[in-house]
Amino acid sequence: MKRFAELSEAEILALAISLEEEDERVYADFADGLRESFPATAKVLEGMGAEESAHRQSLTDLFKRKFGDHIPLIRRQDVKGFVQRKPVWLVRPLGLDAVRRFAAAMEMETEQFYAKAAARTGDVAIRRLLDDLAQAERRHEANAQHLAKVNLDKEALETEDATKRRLYALQIVQPGLAGLMDGSVSTLAPVFAAAAATHDSWQAFLVGLAASLGAGISMGFAEALSDDGSMTGRGHPWIRGVVCGLMTTLGGIGHTLPFLIGSYHLAIMVALAVVAIELAAITWIRSHYMDTPIVSAALQVVLGGVLVFLTGIAIGSS
Repeated sequence: MKRFAELSEAEILALAISLEEEDERVYADFADGLRESFPATAKVLEGMGAEESAHRQSLTDLFKRKFGDHIPLIRRQDVKGFVQRKPVWLVRPLGLDAVRRFAAAMEMETEQFYAKAAARTGDVAIRRLLDDLAQAERRHEANAQHLAKVNLDKEALETEDATKRRLYALQIVQPGLAGLMDGSVSTLAPVFAAAAATHDSWQAFLVGLAASLGAGISMGFAEALSDDGSMTGRGHPWIRGVVCGLMTTLGGIGHTLPFLIGSYHLAIMVALAVVAIELAAITWIRSHYMDTPIVSAALQVVLGGVLVFLTGIAIGSS
């Protein structure tokens, strides 16, 4: 790797050409990844990529006038000081906020490069072009806002916001809700069966802890291995798996922790109160995010929870 201070003027121009080409292709990948769900934002990104293409052409023309037709291949990874970029543009489905943050950081880095490169060259024409490009990168955000005014009208923004909410519900809320329901409901039977059988809070706690952790691991792997998200749009499988596993464990741990109370009867009463809170939370989430009527969601969740609870009590008392 070379230090930036060691680059010649020809190498600085060659590096600038490489940077503009990379940025142009990143914008193209972003636009392609967002086109189906966020078509208006994809148009904005296509416009920003077109600007990068114009920058690259200006640099190429100047290089050929100054140094000839052969442009050496010098990339960002060949020069010390550049931030290593995580290839977020390869992830599918793309996150809108992640794309915007990445684009902002990319523009800032490129602007800083042009400013430093212009300060290092003694050639008037090269310095003028690099200064112009530094100014262009500073204006790029304003240009993007102009493109947004053209492509992101009120209707488009509302449509993209709705799509974003649907994706969030599909990729985060749905696996989290599935885990919370499984952890809150399925662990009721073993916890309260152990409590009814032993009248020992500590034993009930151990059973609940084991059931919660076991269910969390099982549900996490089941969700992660269910599909890779490429066809369903449900997001990265391991993110879904972690969310589902953690929420499953949380759902079981909630009504298990009260059994740390030494008094068996007090522990039972607190645990039942926690169960009521858990079922209410599940009902609200289903109603708010999954568009389930509140009465229907409450009946389904409460009925299931009561049946599992009674099963545990019946088994533990036999």
